[in-house]
Amino acid sequence: MQIRESRPKVTLVARMAASVANYDYIVDWEFQMDGLVRIKVGLSGILMVKGTQYSHMNQVHQNDNMYGTLLSENVIGVIHDHFVTFRLDMDIDGADNSFVKVAMARQNTGAGESPRKSYLKATRHVARTEKDAQVRLKLYEPSEFHIVNPMKKTRVGNPVGYKVVPAGTAASLLDPEDPPQKRGAFTNNQIWVTPYNKTEEWAGGLFVYQSKGEDTLATWSERDRPIENKDLVLWYTLGFHHVPCQEDFPIMPTVSSSFDLKPVNFFESNPILGQRPTQENDLPVCAAAATTS
Repeated sequence: MQIRESRPKVTLVARMAASVANYDYIVDWEFQMDGLVRIKVGLSGILMVKGTQYSHMNQVHQNDNMYGTLLSENVIGVIHDHFVTFRLDMDIDGADNSFVKVAMARQNTGAGESPRKSYLKATRHVARTEKDAQVRLKLYEPSEFHIVNPMKKTRVGNPVGYKVVPAGTAASLLDPEDPPQKRGAFTNNQIWVTPYNKTEEWAGGLFVYQSKGEDTLATWSERDRPIENKDLVLWYTLGFHHVPCQEDFPIMPTVSSSFDLKPVNFFESNPILGQRPTQENDLPVCAAAATTS
């Protein structure tokens, strides 16, 4: 066997587990050698259910709405959502940062310009105020979302930064005036950007179950404060729609999703190239262990 060259991938994982009512939440922060930070959330626990008169689906009439799934005799698993919001005080190579939307779109070619009919074009937009930075993700209007330090540049002049790579993008379907949604108005967008304020620590406010929506991330952002070249906080919400199935009852398998914080022009080149290559002597030697009967 001839080894050309390779480098080991080593990931440092910091894990937190929290039991909240009937659910268990596992949050992993994965710090990778190329500078990428992956934040992963796993959901498990005891499913939320309600009683019903039905013991079989043939008893359910077409117009009956169970608001869930019949999981067992007289047991319905209720349809629900999970939202986990992360407050990220970014400080990219210093405190004076800006939020940049990099919008991607099709650029059509002119008549006779090329055999190609279209290209991809990226347009950068620096958000000036909080409302300018609110993001609802759209599949066919893609963008990248960068936090950059415009005062720190790479050798060739790009501002150093990190970008948010979204996933787990379920959005709330409730009426905006529904009391739970007014309390959870931070789920109205997947991304928010606010200037740092030590009193703004919890997206749902200090007293969520006593709230009518007067102290949430959404109300803070109504002030539409300047955010260009400021000490910024980026808020990202992972969302999960959960339509229960029989495999979820009574203890559900773990459901997980993640999002990334990925360097974008933060390093001069791929930082993995600075790691020591794997040598042949570094590889494990596997041998069958002797057994006795």
